[in-house]
Amino acid sequence: MSAEWAVLAATVLGAYLLGSLSGSLLLGRLRGVDIRTQGSGNAGGTNAFRTQGWRFALATVLVDVGKGVCAVLLMRAAGGYEAWLFAAALAAAVGHVWPVFHGFRGGKGAATVVGGLAVLWPAAILPLILVWLLVLLSTGYVGLATVLAGVALTVLVLITGMGTLWLVFSLLVAALLAYTHRSNLQRLREGTEHRFERARVFARLFPRRNGANDA
Repeated sequence: MSAEWAVLAATVLGAYLLGSLSGSLLLGRLRGVDIRTQGSGNAGGTNAFRTQGWRFALATVLVDVGKGVCAVLLMRAAGGYEAWLFAAALAAAVGHVWPVFHGFRGGKGAATVVGGLAVLWPAAILPLILVWLLVLLSTGYVGLATVLAGVALTVLVLITGMGTLWLVFSLLVAALLAYTHRSNLQRLREGTEHRFERARVFARLFPRRNGANDA
């Protein structure tokens, strides 16, 4: 039993190290750039899009999602049961946020969480993306959309009765995303958060009438 636990624990460590391979920073080296010195200073997909364009951002997201997928698959191959699979998914996300290979300055973890969920509970991806899109298209705030999608995972777990382990996992995911987006939430309270205006489709489709028009 101790040998089995040692293998599973080593796999969790491997998931963290895998998560520490930051997509934007590794790809950025090919361009000779470190996006942590540009834009918001974050090493995630949103800042990659704003500073390097959609192709670079897409490649970044694919790498970061892939880390979550591989981490859970590695744990499954090692014989890990449900709790260990959750541990691997979280370890990969933690590695993405605090990457040992990049001075513990990484992204915000959302894409890697999605990768883990794609293996753990594929059916959850679509409703979470719908929540994310609804908030983004309504408000234009990427950070808010991500945090609320994390909260939606817990709601989805409760609605579907997935059990205690899933509830704990979903709460940890929601807490991680809220923590990594704490600066976004602070700027929202202060009214200084960057708004992705082009994403505000609903605002253009259903413009508010001002007082003069209502009169």
